[in-house]
Amino acid sequence: MTGRLAVVGLGPGGGPWLTGVAAERLRAATDVVGYAPYVAQVPPAPSQARHPSDNREELARAAFALDLAAAGRDVALVSSGDPGVFAMASAVFEVVESAPPERWRGVAITVVPGVTAALAGAAIAGAPLGHDWCAISLSDNLKPWAVVERRLRAAASADFALALYNPVSRARPWQLGRALDVLREHRAPDTPVVLATDVGRPPESVRVEALGGLPLDAVGSRTVLLVGSSTTRRVRLPDGAEAVYTPRRWP
Repeated sequence: MTGRLAVVGLGPGGGPWLTGVAAERLRAATDVVGYAPYVAQVPPAPSQARHPSDNREELARAAFALDLAAAGRDVALVSSGDPGVFAMASAVFEVVESAPPERWRGVAITVVPGVTAALAGAAIAGAPLGHDWCAISLSDNLKPWAVVERRLRAAASADFALALYNPVSRARPWQLGRALDVLREHRAPDTPVVLATDVGRPPESVRVEALGGLPLDAVGSRTVLLVGSSTTRRVRLPDGAEAVYTPRRWP
């Protein structure tokens, strides 16, 4: 009997960010597969097998999950945030496309969406993505930096608000500084930038900086940057707190 595979989004930190549909699918799974810290976020279920793996094994992880499903298991392959945003859903379809058709014949594949880090961080900050926006990964592990920079320049010149994923790592120490230089060519120095780090799990931090003076040491590998457009602004709320928002209407 052929099983099934669901690629499940856990939200930015699991727990309260997990949707009802995702929680139901996880409870039904016989096997949970994923990057070890994400597997650890899944609430335990009786008689459920868990298969944690390393972060750099996306394609092998996807193939392993499909093999389990082909053997009749009910598999949940988990991703942080949404599995279709720089995550495991694409990896699954990539390995399916490259494999012989008979390898996983009959396996039903579904994608269960989750709350992305960009949307969660934006909600905590206010509504910085309230008008047109786009998401760009600053990682050049799977695409050349020239492509990243060309897309940054195009999005910035079109005045999109931006969600920047994978801003820095020990192997990529200079890309964020270069990206900010590109954005400063098209944005005023006082443009609000939301730095959302570890949203949904300790030590969560969501802070707002000005683009012109954004401190690079405040950005880590688990930070998502939300860069405002030319219309994004800060507003004082009735309780004295401050929010960042982008108006829905173009001035």
